[in-house]
Amino acid sequence: MKMNQPSPDSAVKAAAAFAALGSEQRLLVLRVIVRAGPEGLPIGELGKRSGITGSTLTHHMKILASSGLVVQSKIGRSIICVGAAYEEMQILSDFLLSECCADSPNAHEGHDHG
Repeated sequence: MKMNQPSPDSAVKAAAAFAALGSEQRLLVLRVIVRAGPEGLPIGELGKRSGITGSTLTHHMKILASSGLVVQSKIGRSIICVGAAYEEMQILSDFLLSECCADSPNAHEGHDHG
């Protein structure tokens, strides 16, 4: 049985993304951003919708942005708008599912991921 090992770089990126999602509040924030669609949300609206505001939201946004899961538009030091990094989330999903069911005797039955 041959296993395709992910590149070290992709494994590091995936680990950072999953670490960022290791907080219920950050997961909630990301879900609110994803629901907003490609245009994103002003940071104030994100705070209202998530119920997380101020320095706590800033802290979570910094972690989500550094993991590549969100993108931010800034003017000076102020975050104006945030949006989901859909391409990065797709890469993360592909990383997880790239070998889905590879060791199963019925590997291609009912699990079409690609």
